[in-house]
Formats: sequence, C-alpha cells, structure tokens
Amino acid sequence: MIKVVKFGGSSLASAEQFTKVGNIIRDDINRRYVVPSAPGKRDAKDTKVTDMLYKCYELASAKEPGEKFIAQLEAIEDRYQQIIDGLGLKLSLAEEFKTIKENFLANAGSDYAASRGEYLNGIIMAKYLGYTFIDSAEVIKFTENGDFDSELTNQILSAKLKEHEKAVIPGFYGSYPDGKIKTFSRGGSDITGSIVARACKADVYENWTDVSGFLIADPRIIKNPEAIDTITYKELRELSYMGATVLHEDAIFPVRREGIPINIRNTNAPKDKGTWIVESTCQKSKYTITGIAGKKGFCSINIEKDMMNSEIGFGRKVLQAFEDAGISFEHMPSGIDTMTIFAHQDEFMDKEQQVVSAIHRLADPDIIEIESDLALIAVVGRGMKSTRGTAGRIFSALAHANVNVKMIDQGSSELNIIIGVANEDFETAIEAIYNIFVLARI
Repeated sequence: MIKVVKFGGSSLASAEQFTKVGNIIRDDINRRYVVPSAPGKRDAKDTKVTDMLYKCYELASAKEPGEKFIAQLEAIEDRYQQIIDGLGLKLSLAEEFKTIKENFLANAGSDYAASRGEYLNGIIMAKYLGYTFIDSAEVIKFTENGDFDSELTNQILSAKLKEHEKAVIPGFYGSYPDGKIKTFSRGGSDITGSIVARACKADVYENWTDVSGFLIADPRIIKNPEAIDTITYKELRELSYMGATVLHEDAIFPVRREGIPINIRNTNAPKDKGTWIVESTCQKSKYTITGIAGKKGFCSINIEKDMMNSEIGFGRKVLQAFEDAGISFEHMPSGIDTMTIFAHQDEFMDKEQQVVSAIHRLADPDIIEIESDLALIAVVGRGMKSTRGTAGRIFSALAHANVNVKMIDQGSSELNIIIGVANEDFETAIEAIYNIFVLARI
C-alpha cells in the first residue's frame, strides 16, 4: 500500500508541530510520500511565512532595498532556524538564504518568492525524516501560458518517484518550460498532494490539517457542527463551490480520475478517523443531507415577458447580453413567463445598465427588475434522492424561522438544492436548515 500525506501550514508552524507530524508519518510505514506546506501561524497574532516572503520580496523590489529588506529576510530565516533548533537537526540553510537574497534582488518574481516557504520546509522535513528531497520545480510542469501540464507532470513525476521509495515533495509550486517558478493559487499544496497521489498510484491521499474532517456546516455559524464521515467527490465539489474551504476544489480532479480516496485528518487529533472523500459509496449518510454551504453577495435579474416559453431562442438572447458584458451567471430558475438570472453583485454592478439595455435590445422583454444583496445556500446530499419531502422540510424550517425564500433551484441529479435568501437572513437560514435535518435527528 502507498499513502501520500500532505500537511498544511498550521501542522508545520513550529518544531512542536513538526514533531507531531513526524510521529504520524513514522506510525505508518505506508506513508511514503510527504507534501509539506510553508509554516503557518503559531498563534492568532503570528504571520504566515508565505505572507512574510511576499512582504520581503516587495521590500527587495524597492528602488533602494535597505535595512528593512535585510531585517525581513533575517526574520524569515529565524523562523526556520527555530524549527531546526527545536528538532535538534544538524542543518544549515545559510546557502539557501544567500541564493534567495540574490534572486529577490534580481527580481525573480513573486511566484518564486512565495514558493520558497514550501521549498525550505521541504528541505527541513526531508532531513528530519531521512527521506529524499525532490524539488517540485523539477517534476511539476506548467506550459508557457501558465497552465498546469498534467500529463507531462504525471510522466516526469511518476518516473522520479519510482526511483525513490520515500520522498518529500514541496507543495504549491512547479516551473515553466524555461525553469522559472510558477505557483498554484493559494491552497495549492492540496493540489500538489493530489498530483503526487496520482503519479505514484497511491491507495490513499491523506490531507492533514487542523480540523477532524469536513463539517456539515460552517462552525462560525453553527456551534460545534457534526462532522461528515463520508462524502463523494460530487458532493464536495458542490459544497466547495459554495464556500466550504476544507480542501482546495482543484485538488479533487487528479485523484478523481484515478479513483483514489482522500482522507481529511487532524494533525492535533491523529486518532480521529476524519472524513473520507470517495468517488462513490454504498454507505448511507447519517442524515438526509451531507452538508450546507453558501455565499453572500449576489443579485437577481428578473425578466418577464408574456408567452416567453413559446418564443424560440429567448433564453439564448438574454444570456448573450451577459456573455457580451463578460459576466457569468450562477443560477437561472425560470417559469412560463419569467426567468431569473443570479450573478455576483460585484461583477454585475458596474455593467448593469449595459446588460439591461442589451436584454431590451436582444429579447424585447416586458419588464426587467433587479434585486441586490442576496445570498445563495446549497443543501447537498446523496441521501436526498431517496428521501421524500426534502424541499418541503426546507421550506417549513425557513418559514418557521421567518426567512423569506427568494429562489429555490434543484438540479436533475437531486444531489443539491439551491436556496436564495436576503443577505441579512443568511446565518438564520443555515441555522434553520441545520436544525431541521441534524439536530432534530440527534
């Protein structure tokens, strides 16, 4: 069996956390490939190393980099030295920091700067574990346009991993064809872990963080929400899109194509089973729903026209107005004589009159009405397909909580129901839905 293990920044913020991680890895001989993030915050007032590196590069890019640049670079070096000393390692990063200083002053780029957090942590981790260090720039490739080259990466990385039984591969970055460093978006170490899992045909991809798995609802809204035991890729995709942030959503795709399960685990509570993310499962959810997630900041554009349903091409004409303005839409519920487009309010505001006039010109509607400050909530669960009355229970819960439903939209897969409410009702709506499906069953 082969396990790929990725550890987040909070799991590697200090020597104490490194020790926890080392114990976890050594506890299972199958944990052969390790993907570390850069050191995160040690406490609420601390600064992530990645943010320190961005600031340092900004200082280096000034017309006359001076003492502030040197002080910031030394502060970063001290963060790593504290980890090295705390682990009792005989390791010097002096030459690495000399190179980093030279490259910062030579304007190597902000991607290079940000990537050094994972790079340096990878060197320390490899030394601590006695594993081989593999620089991600050598094995994770991007095209000249900056797009991730999945097939070339898989070919190079697979061959490299076959040469080493155990290795550390830093997360977050790779390289262009000319060798220049390119990073993924923030949270990109999740993606690296998934890429490594695919390349070595892992049996399991363990993603270690500071929570014991995926929670049914946002703990900032629901106090001590229940954890999810098992969730499918499709369910996770729906929840991630609507704001749930345990795992970077792009990390799903490399392992999904290979059918590799993901296990979300807690570094600070390693005995907790966490959440399993799988392609499909015969296991029934503990509750009818798997999770609830949502976002604020939407607006609705309601278009009315008599006999709209019999006018061929009407929907295409309306959507063309949004396409021409470069605006994507989120949902589009419709009736016989009405259709409503939901869009991100911050994208729509500056172009609203352009879109409205285009709709009038292209589709000749009777009325157009715009409503702002709306929130969308996704109620997701594979159990909804086999359970009658799910939508009715949602309406009942929201009515009891005095929440006015602006929109409801259910996909043909019956995997999720999207509800639109006013921004001010967002938290109340999530609480009501959680209570009816979870607390009422406990």
